[in-house]
Amino acid sequence: GPVPCTRPLTDQELDTDYELATGKVIVESHPDHRGVPAVLVANHGPFTWGSDPIVATENAAVLEETAAMALFCQGAEPAPRALLDKHWYRKHGPGATYGQKGKK
Repeated sequence: GPVPCTRPLTDQELDTDYELATGKVIVESHPDHRGVPAVLVANHGPFTWGSDPIVATENAAVLEETAAMALFCQGAEPAPRALLDKHWYRKHGPGATYGQKGKK
């Protein structure tokens, strides 16, 4: 699915506590992240995270590659929700089978 994007910060947010406001718009834009460990902050750039710095860095690399693929696919129709859900749940759902030892 899409990478969440934040709204732009207001002038008041820029003038009062910029760093805190940036964190708040990240959380605000990401209520149902479905495992997407990244967000694009409007007029700023990407933020990624993970269980440790190496995973966060890997997520940043994946985000960059995904952005490149999206650029080359502009104008193409997005994948249907049913297909996105199929791929998500076969790896992360309660009956996950993708990449699990001993399962096909």
